[in-house]
Amino acid sequence: MNRPTQVLHAVDQSPHPEGLTPPTGWDRRGLPGWTYHSPDWFDLERRGLFLTHWMLAGHVADVASAGDWLTYDILGERALILRGRDGALRAFHNLCRHRGARVVDGVQGTCRSALVCPFHGWVYNLDGTLRGPARPDSYDGMDRTAFGLKPIEMQIWHGFIFLRFHPGPQPDVADWLSAYDADFTAYGAAGLEEATEGKDRLAPWSSELPVNWKSVRDVDNEGYHVPMAHPGLQELYGDDYQDLSLEGGLNISVGRFGGTPPRTWSVRNYERLSPPQPHLPHRLQRAWTYYGIFPNAVIAFTPEGAQIYGETPLTVRSTRVTGRNYRFADESRQARAARYLAMRIDRETSKEDQQLSIWSDESMASSAFDDFHLSDLEYGVRRHHDELRAILPFLDRATAPAAAELDQWAEKALLTRPELRSNQPVP
Repeated sequence: MNRPTQVLHAVDQSPHPEGLTPPTGWDRRGLPGWTYHSPDWFDLERRGLFLTHWMLAGHVADVASAGDWLTYDILGERALILRGRDGALRAFHNLCRHRGARVVDGVQGTCRSALVCPFHGWVYNLDGTLRGPARPDSYDGMDRTAFGLKPIEMQIWHGFIFLRFHPGPQPDVADWLSAYDADFTAYGAAGLEEATEGKDRLAPWSSELPVNWKSVRDVDNEGYHVPMAHPGLQELYGDDYQDLSLEGGLNISVGRFGGTPPRTWSVRNYERLSPPQPHLPHRLQRAWTYYGIFPNAVIAFTPEGAQIYGETPLTVRSTRVTGRNYRFADESRQARAARYLAMRIDRETSKEDQQLSIWSDESMASSAFDDFHLSDLEYGVRRHHDELRAILPFLDRATAPAAAELDQWAEKALLTRPELRSNQPVP
């Protein structure tokens, strides 16, 4: 059986701070069911959580050359990450200053020398400045310098790109994620490359689920279900799996492989092909390691590569789960084969988790649902819920507050949290 949340053993030479173990008599309840299906509450999450916290958008490898672009959409906001001719990476609202059309359409792409709005043909340079509108003679003395693309706050940490649409309570990414620094340096995360098949980019994967985003995160935040629900992972890890909760909404899950004889073709051949990585510290060798990033993302490493995945809420009852894969530079044929097998194992795990998310989310609307009763092995779920409690109100109530109460809280919050003024509820 899985080990409970605990401190990594000293023999692993772990640089992480001491993990948060479940205290005696801890509150084993989760969030009330109404928070998973209340549209009014969902709007508070939108304004007070997703638009004011760092969102993981990709890696610099996704936009490696001048003219490369990457988009990131969430809850009415549209971001464009663009590599300029000067090599600089910038983030903008994907919104033409003429009438608000998308300047680029799609997930990822490349433009040669400029961005051309597909609506009326306004042209933007690769640094976001306006080169010129279509039919400039139809404007009377336009100041082009006043109509560049609007910037979005962006920070890059070990090559990973983080965006924040409005100011919020989190510190700079480098300070917030400093507990992960040693591991990401050991992996050489900044030098990751896009996972490719032949000469073509390996497209990011995406799946839309009829669930609230928290139902997806609840499943991913604990390993208690692994032995029962994930036969492939259980065969890979055996009993050598553990969760580690840290402050700031961070958590690490580690599964070490090679301790038990594998039975299935994928796991057996993966373990055979997974190349030694002597440059990694012992605790990261022959291990799959997942680094949780509050509120909705994970960066995961195997000895062959990395992936990012997370959930993007669409509505109160629909969520898009997305991911991107990366490889290490100078990948050998053996490492590539092992990476393929790791993706195959993980693909089945993702399907299993998606079904668990659907079942869990259905129960939140049932009259028979009382509350969570969490195991010590699910302490990560409680920690994530506590992070939400620290930001948003009413989360200890058994029944949903009236819309008037939510509006009253929001009005008071405007006095101390001006970022909550942003935009209107998504219909």
